[in-house]
Amino acid sequence: MTQFSDLIKKDREERRKQRFNGSFLDYLEILKEDPELCMLAHQRMYDLIVGRGVEVINTEENPRLRRIYGNEVIKKYNFFKEDFFGIDKTIMDIVRYFHTAAMEGEESRQVLYLVGPVGAGKSSIMEALKKLLESSPPIYSLKGCPIREEPLHLVPKHLRGEFEKMLNVKIEGDLCPVCRYRLLKEYNGEYEKFPVETVNFSIRSRKGVGVVPPVDPNNQDTSVLIGSVDISKLDLYPEDDPRVMSLNGAFNVGNRGIVEFIEVFKNEVEYLHTMITATQEKSIPSPGKGSMIYFDGIILAHSNEGEWNKFKADHTNEAILDRIVKIEVPYCTELNEEVKIYHKILKRSKFTPHIAPFTLQVASMFAILTRLAPSNKVDSITKLKIYNGEEIVEKGSVKKIDILELKEEAQNEGMTGFSTRFIMKALDTAMAESDHNCINPIAVLETLVKAVKELAIGDEDKKKYLNFLQDAIKKEYHNVLEKEVTKAFIYGYREQAEDLFNNYLDHAEAYVNKTKIKDRSTGEELEPDEKFMRSIEEQIGIPTSSAKGFRQDVTTYMFYVMRKGGKIDYSSYEPLKEAIEKKLTASVKELSRIITRSKVRDNDQREKYNAMVEEMKRNGYCDHCCNVILKYAANNLWKD
Repeated sequence: MTQFSDLIKKDREERRKQRFNGSFLDYLEILKEDPELCMLAHQRMYDLIVGRGVEVINTEENPRLRRIYGNEVIKKYNFFKEDFFGIDKTIMDIVRYFHTAAMEGEESRQVLYLVGPVGAGKSSIMEALKKLLESSPPIYSLKGCPIREEPLHLVPKHLRGEFEKMLNVKIEGDLCPVCRYRLLKEYNGEYEKFPVETVNFSIRSRKGVGVVPPVDPNNQDTSVLIGSVDISKLDLYPEDDPRVMSLNGAFNVGNRGIVEFIEVFKNEVEYLHTMITATQEKSIPSPGKGSMIYFDGIILAHSNEGEWNKFKADHTNEAILDRIVKIEVPYCTELNEEVKIYHKILKRSKFTPHIAPFTLQVASMFAILTRLAPSNKVDSITKLKIYNGEEIVEKGSVKKIDILELKEEAQNEGMTGFSTRFIMKALDTAMAESDHNCINPIAVLETLVKAVKELAIGDEDKKKYLNFLQDAIKKEYHNVLEKEVTKAFIYGYREQAEDLFNNYLDHAEAYVNKTKIKDRSTGEELEPDEKFMRSIEEQIGIPTSSAKGFRQDVTTYMFYVMRKGGKIDYSSYEPLKEAIEKKLTASVKELSRIITRSKVRDNDQREKYNAMVEEMKRNGYCDHCCNVILKYAANNLWKD
């Protein structure tokens, strides 16, 4: 009980210290010490984002990212990196918008508009920005102001130049009608006596965060945006008297913070005209017959691509279009990042099943394949691997495919396909239907097949998606599964792979340099073992005529890695890695086939099988999925 009480008291004390109540003169003294206190809304948001930390990634030091991004500078912002995956370029564009707006460039007078398919993360980004604003330190505001405005608005125009020099700030904006009336009537124009207080941002309390949902076209009332006239007071005051104004519209509420338009183009265009002055002139109409009101806020908007295209096609909407910074939020097209999305969602759910290795990978592969456009240069699976930063080995060498050419070939890629929600629902179904509290790739593929068959889509699309699941992804999983079984079957798989790698490297280097190999046991000098090298090279289809070139490529690459200070191992050079893995697989393929398929095993076979099961369990499988996977392997990998 004491712990709770202490926590409450400590929090209350800290909040009390943050609160400020004083006069405008008191505020000026504080501002003189810290001019940043009067920053505008875009600057505040930018500072909040970068204040959480920024990681600048040098793609030169990360081969995988270099294959994805080329020589571009990639920045990862700590605030976004735990919740958003596979949209680094989009996040960078959003932060760039806030950066240029913070510098009071043209974008400080424009709407940040996110467009993309359903479930791509537009709303989540908006929610994240609003929650980030809630974490902002309190801001100083005129006490009792309905729009929580900056106290510097009190300074008369003819004195602003001197105040700006003394405070080292720029004063922008004018008093709202309500505060102007109070200044004259309550304080006799003595603005130095006007009280100032600190206020927080709150989504729930509509403090600095205004949200505009789509409004019924037949009932669009601009009072939702700019407030209204209190009819009950019209008997007491004239229509242009500030005392009749209820400044509780989204723009009033979102002053110095954020105004969000949900599904913005579902509204009639006339309803959006307030945006025009709010952006370029930084002012909004007051309700009734009052003057324009200064507005300093971030206007966020989002919708899907269909609504954007419809709005853009109407040339009469040019005034609003000219005030929009459009940023696309596509689906993730990077396999490793898509997997992270499902890990994140599952972690936040109450599901507790065991998830077999590669389960989320096969689900993610399907999601991404539906989002990729067909290419004339590569097949869909190869394209998926390239987008994931993997090296493609073909006929013993790395196939050089420019990812930028693939992206130029399909510029709208990632804007169509299945959403994360669709895949997640299939995973939920698989988990709910599991009798053993365990899901595996085979069960998830079956669930996805069933889900696709139930979709109300065209036969051609349905056939394409089923082909992904029943052919392309299944074949890819078979390749992965064969390696998994091999790794489990061979004791010390990595060590054996490294031994093969080191031996091959010694022999290839001696062959290229025309020297001899020194036997480590006897010290005897021997010729490079041609038979041994060919046994590895043949695994990836290298003919005898190309063997010399391959060995030269391997030794040159390894020398390059060592010169750069890198560490070399069997996975350093993709073609050689694939050759070694295939050789190890081939060496136990027949034995693993017999032992896996055999219903009656002798003692030796039983020991080998049990050892393989134990190794698979160490690699992330449970008893149930290990049994399912090995039965599946026996029936599908090694058919007689």
